[in-house]
Amino acid sequence: MDSLTFIIVCPLLGAVLIALIPRSFEVLFRAIALGATGLSLAGAVWVFGGFELGTARIQYEEVVPWVYSLGISYHLGVDGLNVGLLLMGALVAFAAACVSSEIRERQKEFYLLLLLMTGGILGAFASLDLFFFYFFHELALVPTFIMIGVWGRGANRREAAFTITLYLSLGALIALVGLVALYLETGARTFDVVAMTRHVAAHPVSESAQDIIFPLLMIGFGILVSLWPFHTWAPLGYGAAPTATAMLHAGVIKKFGLYGLLRIAVPLLPEGAQRWAGLLAVLCLGNLVYCGLVAMRQKNFGLLIANSSVAHMGFAFLGIASLSLIGVTGAVVVMVAHGLLAALTFGLSGYLHQRLGTLEMAQMGGLLRRLPFVGGVLIMAMLAGCGLPGFANFPGEILVLFGAWIRHPVIVSLAAWAGLIIGAVYALRAVRMMLHGELPQRWHDTPDAANAWRKLPYALLLAALVIFGCFPRLLTDRIAASAQQAIAAAQGPSMAEIQRADDRLFGGPEPTKTSIGRRGASDAGQKGIATGRSIRLTGNAAHE
Repeated sequence: MDSLTFIIVCPLLGAVLIALIPRSFEVLFRAIALGATGLSLAGAVWVFGGFELGTARIQYEEVVPWVYSLGISYHLGVDGLNVGLLLMGALVAFAAACVSSEIRERQKEFYLLLLLMTGGILGAFASLDLFFFYFFHELALVPTFIMIGVWGRGANRREAAFTITLYLSLGALIALVGLVALYLETGARTFDVVAMTRHVAAHPVSESAQDIIFPLLMIGFGILVSLWPFHTWAPLGYGAAPTATAMLHAGVIKKFGLYGLLRIAVPLLPEGAQRWAGLLAVLCLGNLVYCGLVAMRQKNFGLLIANSSVAHMGFAFLGIASLSLIGVTGAVVVMVAHGLLAALTFGLSGYLHQRLGTLEMAQMGGLLRRLPFVGGVLIMAMLAGCGLPGFANFPGEILVLFGAWIRHPVIVSLAAWAGLIIGAVYALRAVRMMLHGELPQRWHDTPDAANAWRKLPYALLLAALVIFGCFPRLLTDRIAASAQQAIAAAQGPSMAEIQRADDRLFGGPEPTKTSIGRRGASDAGQKGIATGRSIRLTGNAAHE
């Protein structure tokens, strides 16, 4: 079994195994979930570590033609745009399985849905075929609605489940209309993204069609990512979701829309991207400023981090709207960092809710005395959200601000103010109210994370934030070549100044190995589609 298929299949096989085990064997359900997500994490680490730097070609590619008449194929592969996201998704899924001990009722169904969600997440990030990208996305999305309605907390959990279902179904429908229109308009007669990109390079989509299809994808994917003003479902849904569901959705599933814009919309619709980038940059200010101000007003820690999660998505949108190498590279780094941070903060809020029975900050205080580990990690998570150097958010956000400055200087100024000032106010205020001051009598017996196993998910997520924050080139060296390829068509003559700035920061364009060529692996994969043969490429080697 090839690497990417192994990563995707492990949680799906785990879900099937849980479905076959009688309900009375409850102790096995959690063990299977931990084992399946742990194997996927190990596979993702292997792929990330074996990724070849300095090339934009698809690696670890697997192509199996399926529906010849429509051009649908089981096409998996990673490049700089998704290799970090795949690792982040696998890590968050394992951490989510670790913190799911709070589930006491209907454990069989919960862990089955959790593994289905994980398989969908990893499949969507690895898919290079539009059909399977959308299929895996829906496979990850549907369990969210059920998990909030059944295992959610609060009196409004059913309202939250209904709201999130309505919004995300609408966003997915709009995106689907855009994807179908793109398939028909390109004339490539294939759903394979690599083949469509190559076809569009030779036969561009008409400008009039791009002006219609790009906003469909921008709005559809934007709703899935909680782009302002289509964001109101997110704080309500995350506040009511069980801990593992909030970690996976806020941390990982929300990145599908951003990834779709970078993988599909910008490369295939470059003129549309240039014309609509200005509006996207303006809307991202709604996330950064408005949602940040809303977070400042929150008295409930769960709602605070939910609005903060929505606010920080503005940096990723701004990076995409820059249409520059620096900005897009920063956007991908922000996506990885935000996924890790959102999972960490929602995991910590779930721990506090489980121990205290409330997330009202006014009822807390002095918890650092009783919870030195959880409190210490929470302080570091809040500082990471402020963009403190040493955490992965900092290099991502600073790259976005540099990359967007030439094209959107006013918006960058406001975004920097929102991220540095507003973000710091609500983060440090939460730390002061929850962890410092007098410890109420009712919390004197509150236990900290008792052992290494309880501490493991938080330690892993925090360690990843610190590693990528101190060594950002682990991400940027993998991202840069693919980011340049994604935005190449959207960088017209007027973008020459931005390109020169990009080259100065990244040291010029990276050379690719002539023995492989920029398109090497994908050429072999497309040959397999054309001839009807199954071709799998692992690393640099191709096998028929």
